[in-house]
Amino acid sequence: MVETARVVWAERLGENWRSEPMGYTALQEWLGTGPAATEERDRMKVYQTRLPGVCLIEPSVFADPRGFFMETWQAERYRQVHLPSLFVQDNYSYSLRHVLRGLHYQLQHPQGKLVYVLQGEVFDVAVDIRHGSPTFGHWVGEILSGDNHRQLYIPPGFAHGFCVLSEAAHFLYKCTDFYAPGDEYGLRWDDPALGIAWPVSHPVLAEKDRHYPTLATVPRAHLPRFEVSS
Repeated sequence: MVETARVVWAERLGENWRSEPMGYTALQEWLGTGPAATEERDRMKVYQTRLPGVCLIEPSVFADPRGFFMETWQAERYRQVHLPSLFVQDNYSYSLRHVLRGLHYQLQHPQGKLVYVLQGEVFDVAVDIRHGSPTFGHWVGEILSGDNHRQLYIPPGFAHGFCVLSEAAHFLYKCTDFYAPGDEYGLRWDDPALGIAWPVSHPVLAEKDRHYPTLATVPRAHLPRFEVSS
């Protein structure tokens, strides 16, 4: 099967590909699997945001006139930059313009989330709600889109939400723990104490998201606790 594939693609690379040392390498590069492509994909960039643990990730994108290829997650590569190498659930949501989902978190089954957009554009937000954290009540927001390919990693202990800026958005996220229906908590999206600079003033909300409390009124027992890393 491999030999058949080589012969088929050889027609696009010239008749002498078998006798030229660079022939098969050229085939690999054309397929996006050769050394240069691998080196390019290894250049993933990870930026620490102003909230420790919340990271903005720019995966390496291998593009050419045919389109592009990228790794959305690779366990060893993410482990090397101190991001989780184990996720147990993938979620996919489709939302229309000005839909705002959040701010959500789980308490007994806290979830770390690696989030990104396949198509469209969103404003994605993480809020530190760990009681006792030096950045308790602080937030960070990033534009994620199908064009910029950026990802945001949000650790357990943070509330998460996003709003859609494009006509629609296909939104994906990987979770470090399973969704637990009886463990759903949330915060009011427009909590004045948080002061999140949402780019929409009249979002489309789910009924439950309309009635979440402000952070100041949430009992401590319903908030994750900040723990100093040893």
